[in-house]
Amino acid sequence: MTSSPAPALVVGEALTDLLVDPATGVRRALPGGSPANVALGLGRLGHPVRLATRVGRDVFGGQVRSHLRDSGVLLTPGSVTGTPTSTATATLDASGAATYTFDIAWSLTREAVSSLRTGSPAHLHTGSVAAVLPPGAETVLAAVRWTAPRATVSYDPNLRPDLLGPPEEHRERVETLVAASDVVKASDEDLAWLHPGVDPEKTARRWAEGRGPSLVVLTRGAHGARAWWRAGSHPVPAPRVPVADTVGAGDAFTAALLSALLGAGLLGGTPGCRTRLRAATAHDRLPPVVVGALDLAARAAALTCTRPGADPPTGEELGL
Repeated sequence: MTSSPAPALVVGEALTDLLVDPATGVRRALPGGSPANVALGLGRLGHPVRLATRVGRDVFGGQVRSHLRDSGVLLTPGSVTGTPTSTATATLDASGAATYTFDIAWSLTREAVSSLRTGSPAHLHTGSVAAVLPPGAETVLAAVRWTAPRATVSYDPNLRPDLLGPPEEHRERVETLVAASDVVKASDEDLAWLHPGVDPEKTARRWAEGRGPSLVVLTRGAHGARAWWRAGSHPVPAPRVPVADTVGAGDAFTAALLSALLGAGLLGGTPGCRTRLRAATAHDRLPPVVVGALDLAARAAALTCTRPGADPPTGEELGL
């Protein structure tokens, strides 16, 4: 695997997942937050990565910072503040699936906002709470718009209905971010909530056939995933594994997919990356390098499901 010439930049929330065991009611505190999990996954797969976020100087914040630092993730200046670290209480059901209750405030400090325009990242990834929750969502959209002419962009809606108002209040922003991205990964739950009564595959196909992303991947939990592009679609089977919980599985999928595409030169800040990705998705069949990236992503998600919390695999664990 070749490292990208500049760090990837991830913009979004880092928080503490409070996992509640369904049998005992015992709570465990584990670092999380969808964008932070993607940054963590990229770091564990050997990519230099920066995270623009907001964490406190409290105990939870210290755990989050240490967790990220141990995997090579650097926080941008201004990401550590005097406010409490956000939390997400995840209640697990018998299958290991989680439902969340959030205590979160999302915004970036002035210093963190300034750091977004320092240097040129190889790639920008964002999504989840950070891309829709005010007041920080406006900063995220501005960062995407500033970066898109300079580097490739990926987006994962990872919508949290309990934090949001009606879906119609968020559709325009989601569609704007999709149109500005080169790669979009979304879950069937995301799209079913965003467009009630519409088959999520129909929405994914529409996104892929528009003027925005070259690749749209719809994840469907244990049913695997399907990739869509302008000329067709491709199924991605999910490996069968014993499930501890599903926390962070989608983020591990995203990180591994981005890692493989970065390593193949299909994403990045150097001239030609976006053109190569478009060329790779211009035919009715995907080239082996993209199929391999999707399969790697599915394996990364499956491995994450075998252990508690958002704990994405390393390259060694994936046989890289």
